[in-house]
Parts: sequence; structure tokens; C-alpha cells
Amino acid sequence: MMENLNPTIYFQEGDSSSDYRSNISIIDMLNIGNNNLTISEMTSMDIFEIIRRIKDPEYPLTLEQLNVVELKNISVDNNANRVIVYFTPTITSCSQASLIGLSILFKLTFTLPSRFKVIVKVTPGSYDSEEALNKQMRDKERVRAALENIQIFKAITKGIVNSDIWDDSIMCGETVIY
Repeated sequence: MMENLNPTIYFQEGDSSSDYRSNISIIDMLNIGNNNLTISEMTSMDIFEIIRRIKDPEYPLTLEQLNVVELKNISVDNNANRVIVYFTPTITSCSQASLIGLSILFKLTFTLPSRFKVIVKVTPGSYDSEEALNKQMRDKERVRAALENIQIFKAITKGIVNSDIWDDSIMCGETVIY
């Protein structure tokens, strides 16, 4: 049963207000060396682009549309190889908060280069059991156990399937204006 029967939708998919991208070229995204393509540096925008289209477990909306994830709540430290994402559940008693956190963690862990440590936390003051959930998200064994649960794993994959948008023109070296 849905807890928040009338969530605030901040914008619809495809609204120009939801698209933060600007001119991007393959050279900007990749550092080519030793015949290997490697990501030179990640930005908060890169992380946001990876997670913004994850589907909410309760609603047919993205985490971005519900303001569960926001660019301002993402930080990247390339020198320390660390990414920190704060997410904000739609209500302070959200029963899906751990599933949302696991979805973000799962997507980033399997998308980013392995050199990055991914930290996912609840935005301070936005969730009743903030400390307990943050502790759960830091505990590798509890995260692993959750991901081994077939029901949780199915819910996570349902939320992240089709959450990537790929523009083939980027691979052709063209400048893309969004």
C-alpha cells in the first residue's frame, strides 16, 4: 500500500527544466591513452546522470521527478576516489527508503570504475530512521545479504532497468546540444 498517496511531482520526464546537460563531446568524456578508454574524472553531474532515471519503487516516476535525488546532494572527490550521494525520501516515514538507497548504491557500484568508493546516505533530517538506514547502507555484509534476497534484487532491477539514456551521436564524435 502506498504511504504517500499524493507525492509532489517536481517536473515531468522530458521537461527542459530536468535536463542539466550542456555541450558534450567524446573528448570531454574520455581520456584516451595506451589504447584504452578510461574515464578521466567524474563530476557530480556525471553521477546525477547515472541515477536520475531510476524508478521509484512505489510510483511510476523517476527519483529525479520526485526530488529524491538532486544534483546539489551529490559530491565527487576524484583524488580520494569517493562519491557521496544523499537522497531524500518523499515522506519521513517512507518504508521504501532502504530499497531506494540500495538501488542507487547498486547502480553506481556497477556503473562506476571500481576505484570509486560509493557512499549513499539519507539527506539529514529527511527520514525518521536516518541513523539506522545510514548504518545499514555502510555495512557491506548487510548490503550483500539484501542483494542476495531475490525479492529485493528483483525490485532493484525493476527500478534500474531502462534508466540509462544513450545518445549514439556522442560516440560519433559530434557535439550534442541538449
